[in-house]
Amino acid sequence: MQVGLYFDLRNPPGWRQDWSRLYGFTLEMMEEAERLGAHSVWVTEHHQFEDGYLTQPLTFLSAAAARTKRVRLGTAILLAPLRQAIQIAEEATVVDIISSGRLDVGLGAGYRKPEFDLFRADPSKRYTTTDSRARELRQIWSDPRHMPQPVQKRLPIWMGYQGPKGARRAGLLGEGLLSPNAALYEPYRQALIEGGHDPKSARMAGAIHCWPTDDPEGDWPVVKKYFAYQTDSYRRYSVEGTEQPVPRPIDPDKVRAREIGGILGYFLHDTPEVIARKIKAYTAGAPVEAVYFWASLAGMPEAMVAKNVQTICNKLRPLLA
Repeated sequence: MQVGLYFDLRNPPGWRQDWSRLYGFTLEMMEEAERLGAHSVWVTEHHQFEDGYLTQPLTFLSAAAARTKRVRLGTAILLAPLRQAIQIAEEATVVDIISSGRLDVGLGAGYRKPEFDLFRADPSKRYTTTDSRARELRQIWSDPRHMPQPVQKRLPIWMGYQGPKGARRAGLLGEGLLSPNAALYEPYRQALIEGGHDPKSARMAGAIHCWPTDDPEGDWPVVKKYFAYQTDSYRRYSVEGTEQPVPRPIDPDKVRAREIGGILGYFLHDTPEVIARKIKAYTAGAPVEAVYFWASLAGMPEAMVAKNVQTICNKLRPLLA
């Protein structure tokens, strides 16, 4: 199992730093991850967050492509319904060329009403639109009029879907499933067969929410305040623009006590050995090629981020290899 790092470039008001420095430091950490043997680096997307959550993942990956030579570059995820397929196809092609064929395109349906309003997109059709984007990308990249062509003959597409229904959608499309949950493998595999795809082509990867450390109890009082901000902001923004009430703040200690499951429902804060054991159990029996971890929790100081990247690459990665 390969290991990657996950970046969102959040810059919260309470810990605000210079934007140029944050972006530059993130690129430095991507270079460091590559030097330390990481398989991949991933970025994601949101709009109109108070902390400036990364808005243009492919634009940022073009810079990462120019600064690295080996590590794979992924979007986890790009909000597919907010863009036309031709825009995604052309921007992805540029990144794939700059990187000499190292791009992975993770697509997601999104969920925030204000983002769909911003792009004048229809949230009621977000899943069917995301499926369509994957099909359209394949058509564009196979069209000889699309010039230049990507370096990779079949540029990897990953569907950022969760749950059995999401796994089925990914399988019918014949694309990778961006989830490391082994429980989703069977509905995904069955849908590959139903869609006329070779079940041996099944590919899974995805995020594990954790913070590996040699001193879990000593580090937790500091780590949990950044974790709480990050999780609470996700929950708050998920209901923005709806009539749903704002969720209560989480109890970080209760979340930490849970086992892996759900998207925001757990957080592994433990030694690399314990985390590796839990990841192996969670992914057992499924074709999970890679897992990736937060390099930073929103607003963390650079020294903590750099140490985390080193811990993931030097201590957790060998346990999962």
